[in-house]
Amino acid sequence: MEIGLIGLGNMGMPMAKNLLESGCTVYGMDKNEAAVKKFQEAGGSIGQSIQEMTENCAIILTSLPSSAAVESIFLGEEGLIYHSDDKILLIDTSTVAPEVNRRIHTEADAKGIAYLAAPVSGGVIGAENRTLTFMVGGSTAYYERSLAVLSLLGENLFHVNEQIDSGTVTKLINNLLIGFYTAGVAEALVLAKESGMDLDKLFDMLNVSYGQSRIYERNYKSFIATEDYAPGFALKLLRKDMGFAMDLAQEKNLHLPISQALLAVYKDAEQSGFAEEDMSALYKKAKEQATSLTTEGAQ
Repeated sequence: MEIGLIGLGNMGMPMAKNLLESGCTVYGMDKNEAAVKKFQEAGGSIGQSIQEMTENCAIILTSLPSSAAVESIFLGEEGLIYHSDDKILLIDTSTVAPEVNRRIHTEADAKGIAYLAAPVSGGVIGAENRTLTFMVGGSTAYYERSLAVLSLLGENLFHVNEQIDSGTVTKLINNLLIGFYTAGVAEALVLAKESGMDLDKLFDMLNVSYGQSRIYERNYKSFIATEDYAPGFALKLLRKDMGFAMDLAQEKNLHLPISQALLAVYKDAEQSGFAEEDMSALYKKAKEQATSLTTEGAQ
């Protein structure tokens, strides 16, 4: 297969490499020249414009960091919708605001272009190991066409329903829960540490108790225990997705006070210098706040 992939970042690069290893011809594109060079060294094809990519590829995937980037690539004057025809399947794996999915779908549908909104979960490790979860919204027929490619990238493939933003809504709910779990792990471990607990032993005990969670395992084992917060999923990205979830709640006229308070915690952490670190760095922020409160109390 000849496949295009726009966005060669933390998620896009390992997906592109897996497609190459599966024998696909992959045309890649990214603003980051270092990423493009790394992709080319892995055997990918570069140097094509969006127009040339749409002429050569039957399927084009996008993995982009923001709603603005997705809108530009899909809806820009020289974007994917402008240059595509009814022979192409466009699959956006980014996490964006649901209304962006809806606007792209409207433009694509008007031209008879197949488009799916298919955000992913599983992080960089999932992308590297082909264990991603795809949450796909859109036409059943288009979803069936996508399986030839998605099955090379993930092991949990879900067609949510034909509503174009249904996969995105699922992803936002998923990441809202991740926000809760991450904050819970951060504050619980601060309390445990200040109480003289051995955090490794605590993990062994809670991992076979109801306090167990995949986020606890991920955040503690891969980041907190090693004191290495190089981003697998940056805190700023989790904050972004939680913000989209709150926008959706507002759109549905729902008041979610606990979620809103939690979003404020992540905004504060982002503004305090943790934006580029892994989301598990919220533990460091929680520890700073707890220590600050203790110091103030002593005074």
